[in-house]
Amino acid sequence: MKILTSLVKWMNIKRLKQIELFIQYPEEVQKDTLFYLLSTAKNTLWGRKFDYAGIHSFHQYQERVPLQTYEDIAPYVKRLREGEKDLLWPGIIRWFAKSSGTTGSKSKFIPVSQEALEDCHFRGGKDLMAFYTRNYPDTRIFSGKALTLGGSHQVNNFSNKSLYGDLSAILIQNIPFWAQFLRVPELEIALMDQWDVKLKEITRATLHENVTNLAGVPSWNLVLIRYILEQTRKNNLLEIWPNLELFVHGGVKFDPYRSQFEELIPSENMHYMETYNASEGFFGIQDDPARGDMLLMLDYGIFYEFIPMRHFGKEDPPVLTLRDVGTDEDYAIVISTNGGLWRYIIGDTIRFTSVRPFRFVITGRTKHFLNAFGEEVIIDNAEKALLTACNKTGAVINEYTVAPVYMEAGRKACHEWCIEFSVKPDNMEDFTTALDQGLMAVNSDYEAKRFKDITLDRPLVHAVRKGVFMQWFRAHNKVGGQNKIPRLSNNRSFVEEVLKIDKEMKDL
Repeated sequence: MKILTSLVKWMNIKRLKQIELFIQYPEEVQKDTLFYLLSTAKNTLWGRKFDYAGIHSFHQYQERVPLQTYEDIAPYVKRLREGEKDLLWPGIIRWFAKSSGTTGSKSKFIPVSQEALEDCHFRGGKDLMAFYTRNYPDTRIFSGKALTLGGSHQVNNFSNKSLYGDLSAILIQNIPFWAQFLRVPELEIALMDQWDVKLKEITRATLHENVTNLAGVPSWNLVLIRYILEQTRKNNLLEIWPNLELFVHGGVKFDPYRSQFEELIPSENMHYMETYNASEGFFGIQDDPARGDMLLMLDYGIFYEFIPMRHFGKEDPPVLTLRDVGTDEDYAIVISTNGGLWRYIIGDTIRFTSVRPFRFVITGRTKHFLNAFGEEVIIDNAEKALLTACNKTGAVINEYTVAPVYMEAGRKACHEWCIEFSVKPDNMEDFTTALDQGLMAVNSDYEAKRFKDITLDRPLVHAVRKGVFMQWFRAHNKVGGQNKIPRLSNNRSFVEEVLKIDKEMKDL
């Protein structure tokens, strides 16, 4: 495999120079991307509707094409799934990435064109390896295989010409034939939709392989790792895969899981890289291991716009390009893509940590935050406060969800947390205090509402039983893949479902 490693490094030299080009000239690269998209799609139904052929500036594009949500494009997606072509993007769209549904219970089916596969998602995977081999030139990652824990796909119920599934499953299904030799397990196992059987078969198929790298959502990979260790009665994963050196993660914030991975993979040579690869596109890669942010990838056939969150939801909000964004402000992402999404609000929020180069962290969802009492708590606040509480009390968290408790006669308002601990704190009161103080430290609105307990009382924290969240996933048919429970919600449905399951488990 030394030949393969050398070949990859040689190919990466050119690509790294291209990346340096868009770092130096971001606005120019994004302008070229926009007009490539408009020119390519000008003869589609959508392109003719908005006269793409007559658009000659970004401002014309912004004035002519309104902001879109999934509900706006859903009728087009339905027609695409039934086999119509040239609607949002030239040609027939065969693949549709089923959203994990964190913005609502209704599934979304995001069109994935061949260009989106090749020029966006697969290019992102190649660039990840380009950065990794640059950062760790002595890597032996290609001496073994990758284990990617993905979802499943199936023929949809509209047309046998189109298929849908988790994005991870679509990528596994479509990677080049030669790349199949560098990954495990075989497709039949990787694309299974029965989680319990899948765990068993992945374990059987990979135990005697030389796995050097893992990829997927941290929470589901922990389930797999613990299952493998339980079945093999090993103490850590290096006793099974001694050459393991990389975990590529995304989907949820990694910080709450890091200590668990470091315990189960006790090696100074184990590396962790974050990516932002959503159903709608591949957006970012952690190119520098010394930093906790990601580089915004600008030449994947995606044109970016940004709505400041302080204006989000208002009529006619300002929509910015890269030229106008700054640090220390949260933005909702708007994208136009080579998959046929046009000025599409994907529902995620980011904050730039630097400009030129444009690096960022994910801060949450446009619809997943706590603001029942004017406190405006976002996921980034919650994650930082949890990390503070865990560090102070020695606790380790598997999963959590939060909702408001509304003010009633004789009861103050507060936030109610359901937390499944891997390691429970010795004293829940100390944990709750640290969590509360951590939130006040990172969110001045929350701190103001907590002043003398006038508006908000201290948090109500439940340590639910292990396995509760897995039961929630089973009940909602969301086991495995990229699925995750909403962390923050302004309604109580998720918290009440989790508490109900916890009570049922207690009564067994």
